[in-house]
Amino acid sequence: MNQTHTFAVVLAGGGGTRLWPKSRNVTPKQFLKLTGSKTMMQIAAERLSKLVPWDHIIVVTNQLYLEEVKLQLPEVPAQNIIAEPEKRETALAMLAGALFAKAMDPEAVIINAASDHVVLDEAEFIRVMNQAATIAATEAKLITVGITPTYAHTGFGYIESGVKLKDLAENLPLLEVKSFREKPDFATAQAFIKTGKYYWNANMYVWKATHLKAAFAKYLPKLYAQTEQLDTLNPESFHQALPAIYSQAPSISIDYAISEKADNLVLIPGDFGWNDVGDWRVVHDLSAKDDQQNVLMSDSSAGKILALHANQNLVNTTGKLVALAYVNDLIVVDTPEILLIINRDHSQEIKKIVEELKKTGATSYL
Repeated sequence: MNQTHTFAVVLAGGGGTRLWPKSRNVTPKQFLKLTGSKTMMQIAAERLSKLVPWDHIIVVTNQLYLEEVKLQLPEVPAQNIIAEPEKRETALAMLAGALFAKAMDPEAVIINAASDHVVLDEAEFIRVMNQAATIAATEAKLITVGITPTYAHTGFGYIESGVKLKDLAENLPLLEVKSFREKPDFATAQAFIKTGKYYWNANMYVWKATHLKAAFAKYLPKLYAQTEQLDTLNPESFHQALPAIYSQAPSISIDYAISEKADNLVLIPGDFGWNDVGDWRVVHDLSAKDDQQNVLMSDSSAGKILALHANQNLVNTTGKLVALAYVNDLIVVDTPEILLIINRDHSQEIKKIVEELKKTGATSYL
């Protein structure tokens, strides 16, 4: 793939409440070291730097995190960091990133990626994205990379594929997109998997900026009109124009705004060990374990775990010794202000704790 016209847009403005209390408003999960010695965002950006030059990486984040992004990604030019003045979901974030790239290069092709996802097979990820970028550059298509499901997951949305449109290079098929399906119950997810036609929706899109702009003109004309001139501005003027646009823009996901309506959306399967690290159980599954299948995560070398007849636990500590005896399958997260203890199998329910804190006005813990 010719990298000349290819850009990457990294979405880094989200939260991640199911990884509370480490992931909070001031430090959402993309800025945490959950799967290694680097933060999730640093790992994601380094992976993308093998597809595009660093000066073709654009980061869309919340204005609250602007300085943190600059600190963690010094290789990305400061002008390439788009600080959203308000949260407006993924449609406007992806459009803003694409228009910024188009202002730099009218032929820009965009690889969209989250800042907080895990990819275990980097070589396969690069292979698939190269193929997607080639199609986006040469055909009037919007491409979604659907993740080949490995089990009946109820926490992801699904994309139903249709007929094979053609074979791409390196044995990758290009598939019709028939429908988007919301997060299913377990029986429905099992039925999806059995058909072999459903893929996890990872919000992983590749498109030419001009084609995305045309889609917004067709399906979201009001937002298109508000943003139409952004791609003619220099970086300074681009950033200055955002507050007025965001104050009037709808909060809508890219799926609802474009993907579910577009008649030129196609799918390329991706099977590269993807995971969205959506809760502490996933962190446990992905992490190195001791002989009792316990995981220790510590913010300092002083952190230790003492496990006596204790198995399959995860301990995240700020630096103290945590002793566990005769307990299994626990998540223990200790921060200076908060101690969380929850059964590993119920780690998705942490979002209910966050909801309760919001209800009671205990916002200092969020």
